[in-house]
Amino acid sequence: MIDKLHTLTVRYAAIDELLSQSEIASNPDRMRKLAKERSSLEPVVRAIQEYELIKQALEDAQAMTEDEDPELASLAKEEIPSLIQQMEGLELEVKRALIPQDPNAEHNVIMEVRAGTGGNEAALFAADLYRMYLRYAQRKGWKVELVNTSEAELGGIKEVTFQVEGRGAYRHLKHESGVHRVQRVPVTEAQGRIHTSTATVVVLPEAEEVDLQIKPEELRIDIFHAGGAGGQNVNKVATAVRIVHLPTGIMSVCQDERSQHKNRQKAMTVLRSRLLERELQAQHAETSAARRSQVGTGERSEKVRTYNFPQDRLTDHRINLNTHGLEVILAGGLDTLIDALMEEEQAQLLQEAVA
Repeated sequence: MIDKLHTLTVRYAAIDELLSQSEIASNPDRMRKLAKERSSLEPVVRAIQEYELIKQALEDAQAMTEDEDPELASLAKEEIPSLIQQMEGLELEVKRALIPQDPNAEHNVIMEVRAGTGGNEAALFAADLYRMYLRYAQRKGWKVELVNTSEAELGGIKEVTFQVEGRGAYRHLKHESGVHRVQRVPVTEAQGRIHTSTATVVVLPEAEEVDLQIKPEELRIDIFHAGGAGGQNVNKVATAVRIVHLPTGIMSVCQDERSQHKNRQKAMTVLRSRLLERELQAQHAETSAARRSQVGTGERSEKVRTYNFPQDRLTDHRINLNTHGLEVILAGGLDTLIDALMEEEQAQLLQEAVA
């Protein structure tokens, strides 16, 4: 940890030196990147500097306890407990400042929920999860926009893609990625037997245009009639949009809006986010491999969370958390669970930062 602190302090000083140079001032992109890096380093460097000041004050006070003047020695002894307490607080602050910040933490998100194993019951569960996230977002004051949906029988959903706009949306929702398993008696089960079904959730940080460049010639854009239940529900004008990124084969579809222009905008937003996720996976192969293993294939054996209706219990298998009250949870009451996942992430990052 000492080596890390020294490296950060040296880098901070080097950035200050670079920012004072005229050639850097004449390069806006370079200057912006350096200023951003300096801003990220400033909290930890300030904490280190304050820690060193208190540490020196403590050493001075400890030395003064041996002073020949009994009054000075007594004052020093009285000051030591307060200095130790300040040092411990600053040490924790330094450790927290060492935790790398997720650059996507405050971004909006693109969420996808897909029915997995279990037929109609899996589609019904996917619909339950979609409504749960919709209600959670409403509680947080976030905005949700549907991008694309494929409906199933009995009111279920084969898959749904939607956008959540709000400060900190990705920070709160990113741990929802993975296979969610449900154990309950389906509405179609005449004999009251408990079935196990799954749905897969994917959470992508919404990419901004500055995050990556997409060349127009790399895209194939298809316009088609939106699907519907038939009759008056089928669009008479082709407004649905499918965009394919030719170099990667990554595709996005939007047919929720009546306007072709709006569908195209939403489809591009989703495509950009999927491409950013692919780029992040390439940059962080080990982390991405862990994420992909969480998302999995939707098989019953792969799970990050289980919703057990007969026992009214939710289990998050990553943090061994059990809680009751599925009705409240599915109504958007996810705060306790999401807070626990965020705290566990911070604890792990803190452990890695000081290792």
